[in-house]
Amino acid sequence: MVSKETKSCLTRIAGGVALGGAVGAAAGAVYGTFEAFRYKIPGALKIRHVGQSTLASAGMFGLFLGIGSILHCGK
Repeated sequence: MVSKETKSCLTRIAGGVALGGAVGAAAGAVYGTFEAFRYKIPGALKIRHVGQSTLASAGMFGLFLGIGSILHCGK
């Protein structure tokens, strides 16, 4: 049986990961698009570059906000 406090902590961690992923994806999409046009990446590779930078930023932001939420759940 999972205690109410543990369930609350897991909810906070999931929320932190989701929020970090959303913010990271937005920042990665903006930066990836800027970088793709700046370095004149051709055609379909531009879409791939933007996608990769979006996912990488979302993963990193989500990871760090999740870790921050874990640290705040401790007593």
